[in-house]
Amino acid sequence: MKPEYSIRVYKQYFNFASSHFLIFKDGTREPLHGHNYRVQLKGEACQLEADMVFDFLDIKPIVREVCDELDHKLLLPKENTQIKIEDRDKSYYVQTPDGDEFLFPKSDVLLLPLPNTSAERLAIYLTHRIYNLVKERFNFSFPTLELEVEETPGQCAVYKFES
Repeated sequence: MKPEYSIRVYKQYFNFASSHFLIFKDGTREPLHGHNYRVQLKGEACQLEADMVFDFLDIKPIVREVCDELDHKLLLPKENTQIKIEDRDKSYYVQTPDGDEFLFPKSDVLLLPLPNTSAERLAIYLTHRIYNLVKERFNFSFPTLELEVEETPGQCAVYKFES
């Protein structure tokens, strides 16, 4: 059955300010920098339950929670095989393929299960995190869940997940 109904949520507080850097194919690294990311979500359903796709009052806190997890953090891709990340007591030691070395306090870092921290990869991560929380807390699965991560105004990545 094809989804016929959808909700779209995009609140001003669906945002996070984070820093990151990408490692490119050739092993070069872009400079460490940050973005004020914004998130927008579209959830689809095949039928309405209680005249709704999903209650806005239930989805908004989940999106906000997931955004808050990334807020004011350095995002590091722990699945990137080109980056060396060592746990050093209260810090993470990071060495990039070009030989640069960093030491970051653990409290400032979020290690993500991603190969890179591009807007595209962040959209994938956020979509699955939100999908799983909705399923866990409300026993509901969106047949299609689409998430947009805006890196800067007018520049975003979109990921569409079909369960």
